[in-house]
Amino acid sequence: MSKRSVAVSLLLTFAVGAHAAPAASPAKPAAKPIPAWVQKSNADAQVLLKVLAEFNPEAASSFGLPGYDARVVDLKPDVDQRTRAALEQARAALRKDLAAETDPDVRSDLEIMIDAASRYIESSKLSDQYLLPYTDIGQTIFQGEFVLLQDQVAASRRPQALARLKCYVGMAPGCTPVTKEAEALFAAKLGDKQLLGPYRVEVEQNLANTKRYVDGIRQLYAKYKIDGAGPALDALQKQLGDYDAWVKATVLPHARSDARLPAPMYADNLRQVGIDIPPQQLIKAAELEYMETQAQMQLLAPMVAKAEGFKSTDYREVIKDLKQQQLDRDSIMPYYHQVLGKIEGIVRGHQLVTLPARPMIIRLASEAESAAEPAPHMDPPPLIDNHGERGSFVLPLGNPPNGKGGNEAYDDFTCKACAWTLTAHEGRPGHDLQFAAMVEHGVSLARSLFAFNSVNVEGWALYAEWMMVPYEPPGGQMIALQLRLLRAARAFLDPMLNLGLITRQRAHDILVDDVGLSEAFAREELDRFMFRMPGQATAYFYGYSRILELRAHTELALGKQFDLQQFNDFLLAQGLLPPDQMAEAVDKQFIPAHQRH
Repeated sequence: MSKRSVAVSLLLTFAVGAHAAPAASPAKPAAKPIPAWVQKSNADAQVLLKVLAEFNPEAASSFGLPGYDARVVDLKPDVDQRTRAALEQARAALRKDLAAETDPDVRSDLEIMIDAASRYIESSKLSDQYLLPYTDIGQTIFQGEFVLLQDQVAASRRPQALARLKCYVGMAPGCTPVTKEAEALFAAKLGDKQLLGPYRVEVEQNLANTKRYVDGIRQLYAKYKIDGAGPALDALQKQLGDYDAWVKATVLPHARSDARLPAPMYADNLRQVGIDIPPQQLIKAAELEYMETQAQMQLLAPMVAKAEGFKSTDYREVIKDLKQQQLDRDSIMPYYHQVLGKIEGIVRGHQLVTLPARPMIIRLASEAESAAEPAPHMDPPPLIDNHGERGSFVLPLGNPPNGKGGNEAYDDFTCKACAWTLTAHEGRPGHDLQFAAMVEHGVSLARSLFAFNSVNVEGWALYAEWMMVPYEPPGGQMIALQLRLLRAARAFLDPMLNLGLITRQRAHDILVDDVGLSEAFAREELDRFMFRMPGQATAYFYGYSRILELRAHTELALGKQFDLQQFNDFLLAQGLLPPDQMAEAVDKQFIPAHQRH
């Protein structure tokens, strides 16, 4: 991963492909009042939230925080140093609050926020120490505009997208084109020969995506009929073209051919996503899970072949045959909604977890969205001042190429059997339910934004997949196991690639030949491991493992008093607590409340 300003990359630790958001107050649809301790915690959190919002207003907009829609990311000189100084001041204030606090829940939240600030500061220092500050400006601007130009964003807010765009291109008072600011940040450090440039393949992909972002922004302005945007859109296109020329002339000559990050940076990435064990231990655990899942797939394969009328009983061939049952573009959404209805019926009928009453949104990604995030993902709702907005399960149909060739079409998400586990993961009972629960419960900022990492988020979604497997048709069960196999493969391939223990070609062969991914999906995965989000893909397996461990512990403790729906509802009500704190909450609150006295 190239170095971005701390204001761009460290303050938003999303992977769900999601644009996650905190909950500062109960959303309008929520019936429950906010507990006093949550109000106190959220008041303490304002000092840290203000730092995040000041340096990345686009994130504040996505959170639902008012007053930041017309502002843009800070890429001015010394932004990382200034951000660290602000974070250190915020951390000092939080430590002072902790010293005076007696409520155990508020103390727990303060510890989460202090830890988050410390991790942000440490990551920023490592980034400064090792990498040149290169930024993909096209993606930054597209995502900043997309935050405001969506169906669920209030019509009164959408014109602020033009105010933000004018600032991006330097057409607003006090604003300098962000392309020029990014160039200046890079140039200021270029003389330091110890710093590494960005990975060449990443830069080439970014260059190939520029037109997609420009076209995507123009399409959004046309869709929402934002008047008077022509000059700013033309300036954007010209400036991004000039920026690409500068990148080719200045950045590419300093790009590195080896994707691997310095060891301290990769270790920090693992900490940031929530991995709290050494990578070697993670690799061993994931390899065991991989072998056990493969065995389950091979046991299931003859049953799937019989049910579907396939000739081969090898799990690899069964997956290929299942993928032949492709949905065309017109039938994808109706079929996914049909599967969603069946899943919701199963969840309610078997009392697995409490579902929200409101319907769920599923939509196809635009080409620009696919360029920014080429994997299926959940766009959660704003959790601050929510007025009924819902999350969206976003499904890309391809992985946009980088101009070097290669197949861009997926067959992994549009086969009939594929819809089951993807809907369970991104929708219900996975991410959509996870974020809907935060809206309804008024979860504290500490337990949503500042406890956010991929272990805490993706662990639940993979656990949701696991819960649904017994109730799915045989083909759906096979794809669920295939994707569980992928999560295990991620947890050993990502660290092995970044530690130099395996080649990209061998990793590719495992993903295509044994896991059964399409070439386009395998390329997305390898790019994710090596430069999009090194370390992040390991979090699914680890987070899922920790939840299974906790559930086993709870079932053993409660025996016949264990109630699955109450257990799952309790986990969701805690927000995104880290595994150790979640286990503590279960031990101190859930188990004592359900033991027979």
